Amino acid sequence: MTQDMPLIRVLVVDDHPLLREGIKAVLAGSHDIQVVGEAGNGHEAIAAYRLLQPDVTLMDLQLPELDGMEAIRAIRADFPQACIAILTTYRGDVRALHAIRAGAQAYLLKSTLRKELTEVIRALAAGERHIPPEIAADVARALGREALSAREVEVLQCVAQGQANKQIGTQLGLSEDTIKGHVRSIMDKLGANNRTHAVSIGIERGIITF
Repeated sequence: MTQDMPLIRVLVVDDHPLLREGIKAVLAGSHDIQVVGEAGNGHEAIAAYRLLQPDVTLMDLQLPELDGMEAIRAIRADFPQACIAILTTYRGDVRALHAIRAGAQAYLLKSTLRKELTEVIRALAAGERHIPPEIAADVARALGREALSAREVEVLQCVAQGQANKQIGTQLGLSEDTIKGHVRSIMDKLGANNRTHAVSIGIERGIITF
């Protein structure tokens, strides 16, 4: 390694050990990048970051105990300069938007890691951002859409669980007619053809989890 190419220290956060091993394998051939730590949940990620203060953190969003989004917020609260790249299987535009707002500088789809990972880490270490064009387009579309209200998100989550309008109304303390109105509004805002389609769009965009 030459003096003008400092070592880039990386923390890998994902709840799947095989994925972490895969990332380490991809980075093993890079003379200027070193994985200095790993974590399997959000709490471990925060502790590892505080201990190691890496140059770049690769953070999965879907983590047990404390999710990646909350871990990002906690890390950035104490370390505003933290450089964090989201690792995710999903292209959901709402997830991307929330991650960027939380302070993520990059958004990496796991399907593209082998091709892009080293270049993105180097770019981040150099102070650049990395938002793939397709993700940027998703975010732009999300900004242009009318957002679901918190109540509508609750209703959509219940629909995803297979509950009928009457059941949802009982659970949320609302009338069946009110729930029907919420469902119509949800489908209009999402451009959905039916309840099942609305759930599918909600999951794809990261509005609800299932």
